[in-house]
Amino acid sequence: MALLEVADVSKIFPGVRALDSVSFTLQPGEVHALVGENGAGKSTLIKVLTGVYQPDGGELRYQDQPAQFGTPMDAQRAGISTIYQEVNLVPLMTVAQNLFLGREPRNSFGMIDRGRMDREAREVLAGYGVTTDVRRQLGTLALGAQQMVALARAVMIDAKVVIMDEPTSSLEPREVQTLFGVIRDLHAKGIGIIYVSHRLDELYEICDAVTILRDGKLVHTGKLAELERIKLVSLMLGRDMAEVRREGATAFSGEGTGDESAAPVLRVRELNSRHKLHDVTFDVRPGEVVGLGGLLGAGRSETIKAIGGAYHLDSGEIEVDGKELKKPTPVRAVKAGIAVQPEDRKAEGIVPGLSVRENIALAVLPRVSRGGFVSDSKIDEIVDRYMKRLRIKASSPDQAVGDLSGGNQQKVLLARLLATDPKVLLLDEPTRGIDVGAKAEVQSLIDELAGEGLGVVLVSSDAEELVEGSDRVVVLRDGVVVGTLTGTEVTTEDLMSTIATEAHREH
Repeated sequence: MALLEVADVSKIFPGVRALDSVSFTLQPGEVHALVGENGAGKSTLIKVLTGVYQPDGGELRYQDQPAQFGTPMDAQRAGISTIYQEVNLVPLMTVAQNLFLGREPRNSFGMIDRGRMDREAREVLAGYGVTTDVRRQLGTLALGAQQMVALARAVMIDAKVVIMDEPTSSLEPREVQTLFGVIRDLHAKGIGIIYVSHRLDELYEICDAVTILRDGKLVHTGKLAELERIKLVSLMLGRDMAEVRREGATAFSGEGTGDESAAPVLRVRELNSRHKLHDVTFDVRPGEVVGLGGLLGAGRSETIKAIGGAYHLDSGEIEVDGKELKKPTPVRAVKAGIAVQPEDRKAEGIVPGLSVRENIALAVLPRVSRGGFVSDSKIDEIVDRYMKRLRIKASSPDQAVGDLSGGNQQKVLLARLLATDPKVLLLDEPTRGIDVGAKAEVQSLIDELAGEGLGVVLVSSDAEELVEGSDRVVVLRDGVVVGTLTGTEVTTEDLMSTIATEAHREH
């Protein structure tokens, strides 16, 4: 008898089918991996299972009975508990208070029995390798210890199903092994576990079965041991390993423009950031497009942000055109000639309520100002030039950016970056969420900019786009460079092989 079953479940948002007739079965005592790239539908499925969303079609069955959870509390009371990647506890309360929040032990007078609560908290957490003073505020603990407290709390509610969303993202290797020990104990007790992770080593070590989603659809489910790593990666990315395309399906020319004899315009040496980046090193020459390959969570976006001064580095060196960028900040990076297009253009890029003109002008206001007064004529000249060059379709420069299509929003953001006259362009998922026509325009523009001598770093989850758009591909996995593809090695097949290859970190 299945412990939890989803049959042909669909979830539709305006203009998006987030889940399309997805089926999923969890057996008692099974550790079931749920994998897929960003936007595959993993988070939506978890929210359907836990009562955050109501399905628009299909059926949910729990312990062989039809089930419908109206709220997350309903799911929790039924025995379905979730541990999120971001710790969702109360940092200003003590460790013990967080552990027993909502179910505090009470004495014969109905008062909270703090002594008993602290004593039981110590006993419970000892099993998770956490030996801290349970009277400390949770927020004073390291993130890994907080994650262990969240795990202990999730299991303490007499859970029959535990959903773990990237549970090791903040853990040290020792803590990961402690977690795996807990998972094996839960497995032995017949508790079903849904395990979401991008780390292939972990999946193959701890999981029994796997379900792969792509674009809201089920593409594979079965025993994990029967699925080769490279096949798992190809299913996630939607590429058939038996067919390496002879002709490109992107608008990239595929013709490198970088001068191999030229000095690098960007030198990155041994970038380190706790838990995220480990000795990341590569160069970019003028006119060269260097791709950063890897699965979700490999460290690609963190590398881009670190170079752009928006992500903390513990150590490492960055040089732009031969000059060291010391203590990088976004302002210093822009002054050095680095322009960053972030992955989430709506949250970190455009300002939807401002006009096209205002969005483009944001990065150049200091340059077009004198004595505290902004020159409207200079702004108009810059905006007009880049609207024409990038073929931005808007009713006028005064139209709100939020009213434009995704592709034109992306081009407005690129216009702002180019207006700073950069030497290096860092592009994180530049064609995500835009239509086919706009995607081709952006791809052609990247080719054109490289042809003009800019150094370009390209991050894309589209393997074909990355391969056809890059002169070289630096492959990351868990924040480590695990390979560099050059020349004839820059193929979809070699990229997937490198991603799937087992990497061993020493740090």
